[in-house]
Amino acid sequence: MVNFHQNSTADTAVSLSHYLKIFLLWLGFIFASSFANAEHTDPKNEIGISEYKVTAQGHAIPAKNKESTSTTDHSKLEVLQGPFSSGPEVTRACLKCHNTAGHQFKKNKHWTWEYKDTETGQMLGKKNLVNTFCTNARGNEGMCAQCHAGYGWKDDNFDFNNEENMDCLACHESTGKYYKTPTTKGNKACSVMFDGKKPIDWAATAQSVGMPRRSNCGKCHFYGGGGDNVKHGDLSSALFNPDKKLDVHMDTKGLNFDCVTCHVGEGHEWSGSRYDMTVGEKHLPKPGMKRDVASCESCHSDKPHSIKTIEGNKLNSHTKKVACETCHIPAFARGGVATKTHWDWRTMGKLKNGEGYNEEGYTQGNGEHRHTYKSIKGNFKYGENVKPSYRWFNGKMNFLTIDQKFDPTKKPVEVNHFKGAYDDPDSRIYPFKIMQTIQPYDKGNNTLVYMELWGDNDTSLWGNYDFGKAIKVGMGKYKLPYSGEYDFIDTVSYWPINHMVSPKEDALDCEECHAKQGRLKDLEGFYMPGTGKNKWLDIIGILLILGTLAGVLGHGALRIILARRRTKS
Repeated sequence: MVNFHQNSTADTAVSLSHYLKIFLLWLGFIFASSFANAEHTDPKNEIGISEYKVTAQGHAIPAKNKESTSTTDHSKLEVLQGPFSSGPEVTRACLKCHNTAGHQFKKNKHWTWEYKDTETGQMLGKKNLVNTFCTNARGNEGMCAQCHAGYGWKDDNFDFNNEENMDCLACHESTGKYYKTPTTKGNKACSVMFDGKKPIDWAATAQSVGMPRRSNCGKCHFYGGGGDNVKHGDLSSALFNPDKKLDVHMDTKGLNFDCVTCHVGEGHEWSGSRYDMTVGEKHLPKPGMKRDVASCESCHSDKPHSIKTIEGNKLNSHTKKVACETCHIPAFARGGVATKTHWDWRTMGKLKNGEGYNEEGYTQGNGEHRHTYKSIKGNFKYGENVKPSYRWFNGKMNFLTIDQKFDPTKKPVEVNHFKGAYDDPDSRIYPFKIMQTIQPYDKGNNTLVYMELWGDNDTSLWGNYDFGKAIKVGMGKYKLPYSGEYDFIDTVSYWPINHMVSPKEDALDCEECHAKQGRLKDLEGFYMPGTGKNKWLDIIGILLILGTLAGVLGHGALRIILARRRTKS
């Protein structure tokens, strides 16, 4: 018994020692793994399209301390006291007083998502075009219509004639708590979008309405293309509360312009459109008259610099050929928010343990991390404080539409192409963001393609990761020809830069352009002093300046000598 007991005790000690070693090894493994993860962050499992969640978050802009100029306090109107259980119910109440607003809004691009170019005859707008970001809104309205000024757009059966489908709150509410969610269900990769959001207080939201603020416009326009500042480069969340350094007009402690201060409108039509831009205002209003064009000249005139100085007059002479934005927006994607510059769809579809994931490989100026890879979209590159590219531009754009063929050997394919030239009196040197993308196309027909991105089925790309299925369904919905064979093509798109206007002291200096390797070095077809492109012309110019100076000094010296002789005589 004794021997047995002693052996059992010994065996127990050995067992405990064995398990203790295993426990310590396991603990060490956990610690080592945690340390490794702290030093080298592994890609996270993709649960929902997190980039889109922020579009619905509130960004209320505090109003200046001044009495409202509105003649109506909507919070006291009986018709807006509610209760309301949906957006269309609120719209119905709005239309009882604003009984022509619905008729007006039917013509608006925010409602139709269409625009017909009267010069080219092209049907443009989100409803038709393919872009170099998420490619196409058409067929993906269940997701994309969160930024449509309406309710319930799921597919082509949406009734654009029903005025109660219009969303008045998207543009007019001021609580900063209003949000929109997808109108249809997405796949597993998108299953937890907008979970946990508080219900909308429809009555309080309806009573808060006023003129559109930056918080209204920015919820969509600052997040176009799939995230904060992804698309435009000069429209980001940094403009919700910018300082003067970022934008001299929107500075919250200064002028505090709202978007509609420049994009003025009447009858629910606003000035300013990238489909038909105003470059160099020809018909400036007289002092005191209404200015209804979103251009610099409409407020500052075509002679914005002092006419009392030589420098001012010289700068004014530039406005015939140089857009104001060229000198006064020295860089875009400022304020700590990066913009996408490259997108590669080819790498879409990588999985970890059968699940989609993302990688946050870029930290932008404000400290936030940005995705450099997403299973549903591919790889990305970003830029901050980016110098624009410069081109001659007269405001007219041509777009590559879904039915137009292109030559895939001529790369990159321009998804939009602008018009302009030095000898065109309507053209100015204009700043652009250039977006470079590698995206799918129909290899047999040499056209761009529509893809079914969103949906709860086995053909939607954001969940099945199958380009072939997504393209076949996306094209088939609209009876568009598809050869059945896809490939990838390098594309490029051009985005005019108009916002993030710097204070005048931060405008470009002369030598930024008038230099051999200046900002305008890629522009051809004209002579510009200081670039060294024409050595003899530069020499002749310098000699003329020196000759003029010598003539002026000689003339002055001669007059002094003659005056002294007269005095002596």
